Amino acid sequence: MLETVLSETQKELVRQVRAALAEAAEILAASDAREDDRRSLGQSIGQLDELFLLVVVGEFNAGKSALINSILGGELLTEGVTPTTSKIQLITWGEQPSRSTLGPAIDRVSFPAPLLREVDIVDTPGTNALNREHEAITARFVPRSDLVLFVTSADRPFSESERMFLEGIRNWGKKILFIINKKDILEGPLQVQEVAEYVTTQAQRMLGITPHVFPVSARWARGARTAGDEDALEGSGLPAIERYLRDTLDETERLRLKLLNPIGVATSLVGGLLDDVTGQLELLKEDFTALDDIERQLEAYRADIDREFKLRLADIDNVLHQMEVRGLEFFDETIRLGRLPDLVRKERIRSQFERMVIADAPQEIERKVESIIDWLVESDIRQWQAVVEHVNLRRSRHADRIVGHVGARFESDRTRLLETVGRAAREGMEGYDRETEASRMAADVQQAVAGTALVEAGAVGLGATVALIASSTVADVTGLLAAGVMATLGLFIIPAKRARAKKNLRERIGATRTELMGAITEQFHREADSSLARIRETIAPYTRFVRSEREHLEKRRERLQDIAARLTALEQRTRSL
Repeated sequence: MLETVLSETQKELVRQVRAALAEAAEILAASDAREDDRRSLGQSIGQLDELFLLVVVGEFNAGKSALINSILGGELLTEGVTPTTSKIQLITWGEQPSRSTLGPAIDRVSFPAPLLREVDIVDTPGTNALNREHEAITARFVPRSDLVLFVTSADRPFSESERMFLEGIRNWGKKILFIINKKDILEGPLQVQEVAEYVTTQAQRMLGITPHVFPVSARWARGARTAGDEDALEGSGLPAIERYLRDTLDETERLRLKLLNPIGVATSLVGGLLDDVTGQLELLKEDFTALDDIERQLEAYRADIDREFKLRLADIDNVLHQMEVRGLEFFDETIRLGRLPDLVRKERIRSQFERMVIADAPQEIERKVESIIDWLVESDIRQWQAVVEHVNLRRSRHADRIVGHVGARFESDRTRLLETVGRAAREGMEGYDRETEASRMAADVQQAVAGTALVEAGAVGLGATVALIASSTVADVTGLLAAGVMATLGLFIIPAKRARAKKNLRERIGATRTELMGAITEQFHREADSSLARIRETIAPYTRFVRSEREHLEKRRERLQDIAARLTALEQRTRSL
């Protein structure tokens, strides 16, 4: 176990790293993260208890195998100018050189080199010769690596395939050692320095750090060791690499890299999840904006129809007012002493009253009420259409907005709800029968007026109800006068009866206005509230999803930010060992 060779302080750091990594793995398992990502983190955590892993990458013909042979002091790997490493080679300690197959794309090579007692080495196929299987397996080894040896050739430094390979692994946060092999083909130290500076600049641009770059000639190193020429060996550049590895592989540095490996993997994956959650919250922010837009539309709709309704209601009130004015003028003209002979003719007075006062007011009121009802029904239809269009706009605009690959459930649920809401809104609009709704509203208004204490109108129409209310005003006057009165009393009775008739007319029309306006207004508000309630109920699943998902994502983001901060702190503590 790793802890057996550590101090108490180091053991406590390892325990905290394990706890943070376990939580990161738990978060990853509960997300829509790819299986490969979860496996990579699990493997990197498992590497804490394994030997130090050094992975060698680069193009074929860059001299990876030759470099490994030189470092280990043996001819265990085949070298050549064509792709000779067709499989991934896992190089481990063994009492005797041996080779075995671990799978269709992996061989194990054992060799009695002292370095292999502490380190496992992985030799990979050339970055320009990787097939998909090799690429997948190499990508599994890189996240587990404690140190990456990136070998590039002096005649093709930082090739396109190497650049692409680095693009793919840089987010893992690996420590990478850059080795420029075949410096023997360059024309002197100045050209070697020029190539080294080029590789350094390119690596800085890609990785954002100043890398360790070592020019080397594996060919010179092999010849120098065979000849026992220490100066030539030093000139090959190999001893500088060996010293770096030796320093890197002391206990403290090895622990540092061992911990930084899974911390880097976890930090990368947690960062990816944070990006996804941030992208989803940004999309939900737009959803909240859409819901706010719809709510503002509904509030504006309600304000608009309230304002329009008052104007339309004023038209009805004006009809009643004009009828009242005509009625007062009629009584002033009719109920006077000079018209006494006519007052006893009840039916004639009633006929004149209906023709001159009531006139077409009931029909006009009925038309205006029907107009209000038709207008309200049409307004409902237009508002439904506005909601349908808004929801459809959200469904068309949200595509391909999620950052990264995590969020399949979120995207699926959201898309399904948008489609459901849009469909429900369309079906609600299509199922809104204009004629039926208008007839129902008209019947409700008529019933409200007919049910008042003013008149028992039964099943008569709205216009007839208004006419009956107005006509009943003149009945009292004609009834009383039809019994006959003495002319000498006319000077006292007629003015009183006229005043009473006018007062009665005002009261009746006032009551009619109150009841009619009240009935229409009450029905209007009921229908407007019902319309808004239907629309809000239609988008309720979408609203609930957006609100609950935001709460869930905010909690998830908070947890991810917490684990990310802990990983950053642990990384800093590890680097300061």
